[in-house]
Amino acid sequence: MEILAIIPARGGSKGVPRKNIQVLSGRPLIAWVIEAAKKSKHVTRTIVSTDDEEIAQIAKEWGAEVPFLRPVELAQDLSTDVEYLTHALETLKAEEGYEPEVVLNLRATTPLTTSADIDRGIEVLLAHPEADAVRPIIESPKHPYKALKLSEDSPYLEPLFPASVTGYETPHDLPRQLFPKAHIHTGAMDVLRPATILVQKSTSGKRLAFFHADPSSYVNIDSPADLEYAATLLARRLRKGA
Repeated sequence: MEILAIIPARGGSKGVPRKNIQVLSGRPLIAWVIEAAKKSKHVTRTIVSTDDEEIAQIAKEWGAEVPFLRPVELAQDLSTDVEYLTHALETLKAEEGYEPEVVLNLRATTPLTTSADIDRGIEVLLAHPEADAVRPIIESPKHPYKALKLSEDSPYLEPLFPASVTGYETPHDLPRQLFPKAHIHTGAMDVLRPATILVQKSTSGKRLAFFHADPSSYVNIDSPADLEYAATLLARRLRKGA
C-alpha cells in the first residue's frame, strides 16, 4: 500500500519569517516532521510541497523528496490545503503515474508530532473503511460556550452562542464542567483518502474519524514564543529519551 506524506512549507510565512526553516533545538523546523514521517512504519514516501528553493534544498538534506516546486499562486496567505494537495497528487500522477491509497497532510509547524502519532492516524483510517479522513484531537483548552462577541451597535459584550444553543443565558460565568466536552483538531495532520481531496475538495470529508492526541505534543508554531515553548518541550522529551 502506498501511503504518501505531504509536508507543506511555503516560503512566505508572516508571523515568523522563514518559519519552516527556523532553527529549533539544533535543526530546521521542518526537519522534525520529516524525521517523524520517515520513522513511520506505514508511510512509504515523504515529499515536501514548497515554492521556495532554499526550503526545497533543506528538505532534501533531511531526507524528504521535493519532486516539484509548488506554483507561487498556490503558496499565498489565503491558499487552501486542498489546492496544494490537489496540485501534488495531480502532478505526481501526470509525471510519474504515481497514485497513493492514503495521503497525509503533515504540517511542519507542529514539530512535536511523532511517528507514533502518524501511525495511529493511518491505522484509524484503515480500520474505518467508510471514513473520509482522520484527525488528532485534544479537549479544547477554552470551552467555546464561554466565547464572547462584539456587537456593531452596542458597547457591550455578548455570548457568541445564544441560549438556544448553550442552554444558559451567561455561560461565560459558569464552570466548564457544566458543558458538553468540546474538542479541537491539533493541526498536526490530516490522514486522507485521495478522493476526499480530489472529489470532495475537502480535508475532512463527510465522515471524519479521530484519535486522541497527547496535549503536550500540541504546539503549533505561529510566533517566536511558540518556538521557545516547543524547544522546552523537545528538550524535556529528549532528556526522557523519547
